Amino acid sequence: MPQSPDTPARTPGPAHAPAAPAAPAAPTAGAAGRAPNRTPAPAGGQELGTFLRAHRELLKPADVGLTATSRRRTPGLRREEVASLSGVGLAWYTWLEQGRVAASRQVLEAVARTLRLDPPALRHALRLAGFHEPAGPPTGTGARAALGAAVRPVLDSWPASPAVLLDRYFDLLAWNSAWSAVWGAPEAVSEERRNLMWLMVADRRLRKAVHDWEPLAMNVFQHFRAQAGPAVADPRTTELYRRLDQDVPELRHWWGCRSVAELTARTVTVELPGAGPVRLSLSSFRPVDDPSALVLLLTPVTAEDAARVTARAAARPPAGSAAPAGGEAPAGVRPGRSGPG
Repeated sequence: MPQSPDTPARTPGPAHAPAAPAAPAAPTAGAAGRAPNRTPAPAGGQELGTFLRAHRELLKPADVGLTATSRRRTPGLRREEVASLSGVGLAWYTWLEQGRVAASRQVLEAVARTLRLDPPALRHALRLAGFHEPAGPPTGTGARAALGAAVRPVLDSWPASPAVLLDRYFDLLAWNSAWSAVWGAPEAVSEERRNLMWLMVADRRLRKAVHDWEPLAMNVFQHFRAQAGPAVADPRTTELYRRLDQDVPELRHWWGCRSVAELTARTVTVELPGAGPVRLSLSSFRPVDDPSALVLLLTPVTAEDAARVTARAAARPPAGSAAPAGGEAPAGVRPGRSGPG
């Protein structure tokens, strides 16, 4: 019978744990005729298990004070080592990685300490375990349009600052003229691909225009994983990753990665054709009407930067044009229906 997950281990685990046993069978009744206390796993249990296993395999024994042996075949730590250091039973921890049990917040935090999870990774694990406000069902078309209509006046109030409204999947719901002037017109992209992650990696013009493109693009993917929680299993997320895999196969390892991070404030430099570089300060906030949505705001750093963005926005083609402001359509892009820009 596995040790209760909320009961600390009586003795610390050995420095050299034996080879990991085969995965335990489904729990059965114990000698006294009672089944082990096993709370059903939350909806994100499988994703949580995959996330924990990925971080377990990244650690070295020395990272947690253990001595590695030459016969070690398991990458990173063994399950029994994580279980012992976290104060839980091996069978229960194995079920946790298999998505078959639910962990209390206290126990999950103990596992997170063993796995050396940083704050964004811990928050992601807690969300997957169900310790957050429920995301609710996917937002319908009407609700998305209503949210875009409510936020669009706010976006338009920043004529010199590119701003965009994203839903929980990072699909673009609304944007202002300054966004189109700097990043290209979203109307030029087919609606199913009108997504920030897709644009960051598939729009070749954007990739060329942004200085230090890769760290920013990777941070977008990491933030999506950190805030998506159980939504990673939604059909829209599956469809988006399929299109990324189809359109940018050389970056397949990006959406297969398990790292998470917050989309931190930073200065982004964009090369505007014919106008030179523009420096923008990136920030974000969430609308009260839908906390799962996100507004990205890029504020010009200097008056000169603001003047260049304003002049570019004034000269941009009319909404619904088939090419973005840079004059070159993104790779794999097909003109779509006019968006709310």
